[in-house]
Amino acid sequence: MKTGLFFLLGLVVLAFAVVQLFALKRERAATRNFPPTGQIIDVNGVDVHAVQMGAGPDLVLIHGASGNTRDFTFAFADSVADRYRVTILDRPGLGWTEQMSDIHKAAWSTAHADPRAQARLLKQATDQLGVVQPIVLGHSFGGVVALAWALEFDDLAGVVSVAGVANPWPGDLGWTYTVNGSAWGGALVVPVLSAFVPQSYVDGAVASIFAPQVAPEGYVDHVGPALILRRGSMRANARQVNWLRPHVVEMSAQYGSINVPVEVVHGDADTIVPLSVHSAKLPGQIEGANVTVLQGVGHMPQHTHPEEVIAAIDRVAARAGLR
Repeated sequence: MKTGLFFLLGLVVLAFAVVQLFALKRERAATRNFPPTGQIIDVNGVDVHAVQMGAGPDLVLIHGASGNTRDFTFAFADSVADRYRVTILDRPGLGWTEQMSDIHKAAWSTAHADPRAQARLLKQATDQLGVVQPIVLGHSFGGVVALAWALEFDDLAGVVSVAGVANPWPGDLGWTYTVNGSAWGGALVVPVLSAFVPQSYVDGAVASIFAPQVAPEGYVDHVGPALILRRGSMRANARQVNWLRPHVVEMSAQYGSINVPVEVVHGDADTIVPLSVHSAKLPGQIEGANVTVLQGVGHMPQHTHPEEVIAAIDRVAARAGLR
């Protein structure tokens, strides 16, 4: 009886070791194939990855969940670098920015998901880069970080939210975030996904994010899904999304104190961050907030309708007296 139990335990340990080995192999490939494209900035002991290009008034770009700087360097940043100095940042735990473990010691503290804490970290990085009075643009999860930036600081020109999270949502976000964001899921499930998720799953996930539009040719190859499939990034992403709602509840009650121009671009076919739940409410919360609704457009306007997003940036620049 004991021999059989020990044998079974040995098989479990062996299987777990094999999973970790395959995950490590994939992570090493991701590191080789998708290295940092910008500079690494030390912010109080936390490495922050930033890409900077162009010239003109400062424009900061903040990506969403499961993303990194490559989402914006695919095409969008080049389209605005002729008239703005563009600074693109990896959020904590994603891309090549470290998690804020030295700031929030408790591994399971909901502070990991705090948009205000993320905004403070990224602001310190942009200060080191000489960014002055920026327009802060955030996509999806990055949208609520951009709003947090405006709540935390007054030396910015304005905010552009693109399909951005802004208000509390009903219900939960599904089993994936719940499981991967838990202690046991992060330890047991995440390594399996990291090691064995097939390309077909990645392609399907990208297609669902862009729906009803389609991803531009070459997008998946450029953005580097392998980076988010690293074990640490998957855990960080799941925890941040899973624990975000309480912070949004607290922040949304204070939006009335935002006194910089706010422009919003949001598609009415967005099923990831629904317009009616998030952006549609902002004009009643922030004085002067302007929402541009894109008919039949999904969650990725910066790629499918970049001209509308650029127009929103230009409106903020004009309202702030930068142009």
